[in-house]
Amino acid sequence: MAAHAPIVTLTMNPAVDVSSSTDVVEPEHKLRCGPSRFDPGGGGVNVTRAIRNLGGNSIAIYPLGGPSGQAYRGFLEAEGIVGRVITIAGNTRESFTIDELSTGRQFRFVLQGPTLREPEWRACLSVVGDMLPVGGYLVASGSLPPGVPDGFYALLARISARNGVRLVVDTSGPALAAALEAGVFLVKPSLRELGELVGADGTLDADEQVEAAQEIVAEGRAEIVALTLGGAGALLVTADEVLRLPTPRAQVKSVVGAGDSFLAALVLRLAQGRSLAEAFRSAVAAGTAAAMAPATELCRAADVARLEAELA
Repeated sequence: MAAHAPIVTLTMNPAVDVSSSTDVVEPEHKLRCGPSRFDPGGGGVNVTRAIRNLGGNSIAIYPLGGPSGQAYRGFLEAEGIVGRVITIAGNTRESFTIDELSTGRQFRFVLQGPTLREPEWRACLSVVGDMLPVGGYLVASGSLPPGVPDGFYALLARISARNGVRLVVDTSGPALAAALEAGVFLVKPSLRELGELVGADGTLDADEQVEAAQEIVAEGRAEIVALTLGGAGALLVTADEVLRLPTPRAQVKSVVGAGDSFLAALVLRLAQGRSLAEAFRSAVAAGTAAAMAPATELCRAADVARLEAELA
């Protein structure tokens, strides 16, 4: 693997991702499903897995508990992922993705996750403090489980700022707002979340998207705002640049993990010293590549390279 600045990912609410398919999703009847696939999921872990697919290296930190936590650990070890586990009392959650074969629709069921006691989430914070990627990137991605305060990512932001770590946040709701109040290096909100962060009503058009992202940057809440827009492409805004790219044409099989793959490629390329434009192009390619893969599979390096060339 090529050398790059260190990357650590944090997943506070990991999930065993279960995916399968059935002909028709309908109420009351037993839905006979096809073969099942099991993957270790959750934002930060998915970022770590995608970074590995792209030839990079990162260390994943995550809490696990119960029988599903043991299964999760086994899935990651089978992939050769290096991780630091914080043992918790609760049972690690599961998430379910069902493809409806008759229509091509995809149904995603995301469970809440176990409640973390204060000593457990503080243990997670302690492990991050011990493994801070000084001069590199800390990617805090995914929801916070019950019991973890909304200000958790804001605590990470202050720790990162004091230690020369670039904090990347991909979450939502009050946890996202609190993190941005503390200030982060990079944030990847959804279009709806971007509007909420600037108090906008309704859907933002193209110009309003840029203005909203520039407002967040100008206020010092983030140095970089990256916005993924599905089939409409992606937008990246800093104090000096506004970059927009279309989504390459591709047959979409599953959108699970597309945002995580986008973020993984963006952070990895920046850690490799690539320009912002190059990193953004790689990110859009990786997000599209993940959407081309079935079920909960993430981006493949060969697909990313081909799509990057198309975008260039």
